Amino acid sequence: MSVPVQQLRCADAREAEDLSAFLARLLHYDRAAVVRVQAGGPEGPRPELAVFGRPPSFEVLAVRAARLAGPARLDTTVSAGELLESIGEAEFAMPAPVTGPPWAGVLPPRGAWRDLPGLPDADGMRQAVASAVAEFRARDEELPEERRTRAERDRIGREIWSRTLGDTPLPLRAVHAAQSLGFLRPGVPAALLASGSWLRLRTPFGSIALRTAGLGALSVTPTRPHTH
Repeated sequence: MSVPVQQLRCADAREAEDLSAFLARLLHYDRAAVVRVQAGGPEGPRPELAVFGRPPSFEVLAVRAARLAGPARLDTTVSAGELLESIGEAEFAMPAPVTGPPWAGVLPPRGAWRDLPGLPDADGMRQAVASAVAEFRARDEELPEERRTRAERDRIGREIWSRTLGDTPLPLRAVHAAQSLGFLRPGVPAALLASGSWLRLRTPFGSIALRTAGLGALSVTPTRPHTH
């Protein structure tokens, strides 16, 4: 049975370019990346697309919104590479759905987010990432030859990136992800939000979300997203 192809149009070419850039960054970290794509919900169609991805290096969810030219309603998981290839100047077709990984069945809540205090500005967060990268490199160089293994480097990385940012509960790996994916840019506003066990670092260019219990610790039975 063939799956009908849904044609969508971004509000303008800039929205399509930003969405393409986000997908390309996800594919940089995982050439087989998939994304869950949603528009609308119980309240009906909406003129905005939300694209969720999980770059494996950071163990967080990355969220990019794209304004659409008109209301749409869908919920599907697709290949990030196929979606990127389908995006033209503004119009694109949703690829055929794929069976999603476990993370695609556990997304952040839509509402009930509250602001958390203590988040540094974008420049302060970028400096925190730079300092962490410099520390990792210095500690890596100090390792004796017999301990210079992938396991030891991973241990150092986990220790550094699991630290929280200032007085907030946000792990540094979330800030690193935001910078690496192009969300955290000099001088742009950012906010730290919480909803239940979820944290969200939000900027005008995208959000990073994670559960404080850790996504890897989840025990879920994912359901296959549906299409409309």
